[in-house]
Amino acid sequence: MKSQKKILVTQPVLPPLEEFIPLLEDIWESKWLTNNGKYHQEFEKQLADFLGVKYISLFSNGTLALISALQELRITGEVITTPYSFVATTHALWWNGIKPVFVDIEPKHCNLDPEKIEAAITPKTTAIVPVHVYGNPCNVEATQKIADKYGLKVIYDAAHAFGVEKSGNSVLNYGDISVLSFHATKVFNTIEGGAVICHDEETKKRIDYLKNFGFAGETKVIAPGINAKMNELQAAYGLLQLKTFDEQITKRKIIADTYRELLTNVEGISFLKDIDGVKHNYAYFPIFVDEKKYGMSRDKLYEKLKEHNIFGRRYFYPLISNFSTYQGLESARFSNLPVANKIADEVICLPIYPELEIENIKMIVDLIKF
Repeated sequence: MKSQKKILVTQPVLPPLEEFIPLLEDIWESKWLTNNGKYHQEFEKQLADFLGVKYISLFSNGTLALISALQELRITGEVITTPYSFVATTHALWWNGIKPVFVDIEPKHCNLDPEKIEAAITPKTTAIVPVHVYGNPCNVEATQKIADKYGLKVIYDAAHAFGVEKSGNSVLNYGDISVLSFHATKVFNTIEGGAVICHDEETKKRIDYLKNFGFAGETKVIAPGINAKMNELQAAYGLLQLKTFDEQITKRKIIADTYRELLTNVEGISFLKDIDGVKHNYAYFPIFVDEKKYGMSRDKLYEKLKEHNIFGRRYFYPLISNFSTYQGLESARFSNLPVANKIADEVICLPIYPELEIENIKMIVDLIKF
């Protein structure tokens, strides 16, 4: 029972090549490759409409988008964040000279635990950077209440949350700023890419300056900006991707529902459930392995799957707080982060992408069962 080909944790959705070629030909004819060309402008407009947000600024990747968002809000000092994420979340703080302060997560959805935030606030705290882990919305109401009480900014790392809605409203509309990633591994990709979502025109204008070296005109530089612009090829590609996104999410939901049905009664294996009132994007399908109940450690199951050409990923292991770069921080101590450490030691994200065949899902589950 070994797959004849590698089944990876994800596989990017690409637009039909026959639809992309005419756009490429148009770009070749115009010779306008970057710097706010027509496809860039159209993609920003359509993307804002599609996502239900007011203002969006396209970036070359999500990491530069987050770095620039922190710059725009002039975040300094200490920022409360999660240890359970991809390391870029914390790297963006470090690159801005900000000290990350790790707070534990809640076990139900693996997001930053609002009940632990207040205890970590100091006179140096200026912001909170939560992550909508696996696309599951954070407790945005509780987080905002704390931020308002202490005068803190909230920047959401929404890299996983493209298209996710809560009570009919895009999760990107919460906080001061949200940041998306369009990396090839994401549920919506432009090969590389990202975006900053904000709520007013002036903020959008300043973010646009920052991603273009700080230029506010041909001869005027108003800030020490960076080069983080999305090019025309990726913008054109992104326009095509929007056409099939809803169809892809429907396929992902079928796969997630199939996993849940087949894994429901497997002792020692648990998984996340949909949240009432949330429109999910099914970007990931994590399972959690209780070694005592299951009879095998997470890592042994992970290796067993690989032996059969099934390549899940341990998102997120190790914790960011356990990398050598950050483990010297007081907030990184194991005793401060018991839930995050436990979940990081139990998680495997199983393969999920629109073209994953039901037969392969059943094979993966059979390997987990036996």
